[in-house]
Amino acid sequence: MATEAKARIKINRLLEKAGWRFFDDEQGPANIALESGTKITERDIDTFGEDFEKRHQGYVDFLLLDENGFPFIVLEAKREEKSPLDGKEQARSYAHSENVRFVILSNGNLHYFWDLERGNPEVITEFPTLESIHHRQTFKPNPKKLADEIVKDDYIAISQSPNFKTDPRWLDETQRKAFISDQGLRILRKYQLEAVHKLQESAAEGNDRFLFEMATGTGKTLVSTAVIKLFLKTGNAKRVLFLVDRIALEDQAYKNFVRYLKNDYTTVIYKENRTDWRKAEIVVTTVQSLTFDNKYMRLFSPTDFDLIISDEAHRSISGNSRAVFEYFVGYKLGLTATPKDYLKNINPDDLNPRDQRAWERRQLLDTYKTFGCESGEPTYRYSLIAGVQDGFLINPIVADARTEITTQLLSDKGYAAMVETEEGEEEEQIFFQKDFEKKFFSKKTNRVICKTFLENALQDPITGEIGKSIVFCVSQKHASKITQILNEFADQLFPGKYNSDFAVQITSDISNAQIYTKNFANNILNGHTRFLEAYKTSKTRVCVTVGMMTTGYDCQDILNLCMLRPIFSPTDFIQIKGRGTRTFTFKYSQKEGGRNYETKIEKENFKLFDFFANCEYFEEEYDYDEVIKLPVAGSSPTGDGLPKGPSDEVSVYRVDPIKSFVETTIGLEGMKIDRKLFEKFTRPVTEDTDITDAVSNEQWDKAIKILRERYENKPEDFITLEKLMRAEHMDRRLTWKEVLQRAFGLIEGFKTKDALLEEEFQKFVAIHKPDNPHALLIKNFLKAYITDEEIRGIISSGKFAQLATNPKLSLADYRALNGWREVVPEYVKDYVSINTYLQ
Repeated sequence: MATEAKARIKINRLLEKAGWRFFDDEQGPANIALESGTKITERDIDTFGEDFEKRHQGYVDFLLLDENGFPFIVLEAKREEKSPLDGKEQARSYAHSENVRFVILSNGNLHYFWDLERGNPEVITEFPTLESIHHRQTFKPNPKKLADEIVKDDYIAISQSPNFKTDPRWLDETQRKAFISDQGLRILRKYQLEAVHKLQESAAEGNDRFLFEMATGTGKTLVSTAVIKLFLKTGNAKRVLFLVDRIALEDQAYKNFVRYLKNDYTTVIYKENRTDWRKAEIVVTTVQSLTFDNKYMRLFSPTDFDLIISDEAHRSISGNSRAVFEYFVGYKLGLTATPKDYLKNINPDDLNPRDQRAWERRQLLDTYKTFGCESGEPTYRYSLIAGVQDGFLINPIVADARTEITTQLLSDKGYAAMVETEEGEEEEQIFFQKDFEKKFFSKKTNRVICKTFLENALQDPITGEIGKSIVFCVSQKHASKITQILNEFADQLFPGKYNSDFAVQITSDISNAQIYTKNFANNILNGHTRFLEAYKTSKTRVCVTVGMMTTGYDCQDILNLCMLRPIFSPTDFIQIKGRGTRTFTFKYSQKEGGRNYETKIEKENFKLFDFFANCEYFEEEYDYDEVIKLPVAGSSPTGDGLPKGPSDEVSVYRVDPIKSFVETTIGLEGMKIDRKLFEKFTRPVTEDTDITDAVSNEQWDKAIKILRERYENKPEDFITLEKLMRAEHMDRRLTWKEVLQRAFGLIEGFKTKDALLEEEFQKFVAIHKPDNPHALLIKNFLKAYITDEEIRGIISSGKFAQLATNPKLSLADYRALNGWREVVPEYVKDYVSINTYLQ
């Protein structure tokens, strides 16, 4: 088949997928025109042959029309082996002649979107919809206007209350502070203003990516609110996407944006407004919501948002989150207290070819590089030290409390190691010491730790009860034991004050854990304190977790943090410590003699309990100048020894002699029992309240565990994953998570192997942005490497001559991949579950 024709067949499908029409239908009149006036189909290939692309006047171009039939987008198509950018100038000329602003450049595999009023073509993995381009059409970026906008400390307060400066309490300087507090007005601090001004300066220099490196507790959300208003007000954005990585942060950000900007702009949480999110200027969502089933590719067009802000930016560029982040075109701002600096202390000129690949991977994962700050200097930085010096943050009182067991373990060979993965995450490899769990999990050791904590914890300055605290444990099992011991102590020390709710376990296997974190921050977890009537503080005093309440959790009145596990990642350590650094004023109002009295006590410090010398490690032992290591290139776990998954056991039964014999041919519809198997299996699953609750809280491990314990392979049906796969005629393996997702209507059906492979390639393009002519070669290699165990074995063993007889990947094609030969296996190792593609 001619490569020109192949490209156009693919382009046809992408256009139709994005809602463009070649013919009139119930959705409206055709809005795709060709210079030749015909739609290109597979049946046309034989007619046009190798000269399909050429004609006497030039090239066949797609012209996409608006609803009134006027030219709207020029789509320049090139053959598969040519770069889409080869048609750039021709497309520009054509667009000018048609008075069109937007251009799509494509060869069927690699695509670019080009807004002629906004710089260079940008890689896209889906074609934009007509609606999204209408949104983009009203977007007139003007960096000068962005830079010239006057932003003062009242920039947000004016949006909250436009006339607040005419209020008598504002005009009276003696009442002004109380007025600001009572009205909830947000006056930008000096450093917050500086952050916005630095972004304006950077935009004026032509930059479209920015990074704010700001310590926990310094108001990154408030600063981003000012940035959002800046972009929307100056017309440099029509719609903003705010990405977070946890459900609690999603709700927190939404409430803040509504509180600050509701008079000017509309904010929605995507999952609660799936049908009308386009009516809002600000859309808040978790990265997980978009990566789930690769929804972002289907639900959004690359041009739907003009400004993408990533909270905890060092996480948004790791793993599959990277594909979401790079999918959208537009300005991008990263917010983080702990950027990943993968490029420090490395001179790329000194690297050998093997290390060069690691260098390229570092650039993908490096926070500074991703957000356009290649020098290692963010757009703006405000450190914890600066925050403490300026009086906006608080340093801890470190309580180094080592038991005999932890002291012994610290002096032994070691008990844990935090290993930094290539996604920039930390994996804790637990405890080399064989008897560690036995010793540390012993009730005696845990009781000593809990008693030490309770005897030395800071107290609430109003009531004298244990101050609100977070305890970080080794595991969920450990958290459960610590919670129980703390509640036992509380019952003894404070009789009648608690009902086994002094401490609450908040881990991923606990139902409503996310709600508990919100209630704890809002001081309503299990009601209010019994120590002092009408004082608003949570009855529950201690949340016991493993890692749920580290990143971005905002609870200003925390007085105690307790590390009951070793920490080797500076990112984890900084995030945990940051939970206590926020300032807070404890208040209590009471009446005496007909008069109101208010007690105010400022939070002066917080206590950081450390049972594993973590503080000592990061003060004295951790090498901050060490080059961050990445796994050795080529050490892919794929190849021989891949898991094949369980197979049904075959049992042999002794039966009576055959008395009758009838043969029935089963048609394509399959047997009724097969067609009904999934429905029959999932009905009790969806009615199970424990599973429903776990799914609604996105606690997939818990939901799967319950499903398998209660429903897998049980009489009378003995249903297994393999039986479900056969009933659904799957050409690949399913996972229990997919089964649950379909059962609860979160996905429409199970995707075929080819559909998943195509999505993998689109994610690869979003992350790596390959050049041509490699795109098609990469696509074929990626699919072959994922699905063919023999090819994985050849690549991992280095016996490339065997490719000469392999029908899926020739030796010539493999050689032509050049540097991409290493990238694809690394991508598969990093992002792809090979087991999914097995049958």
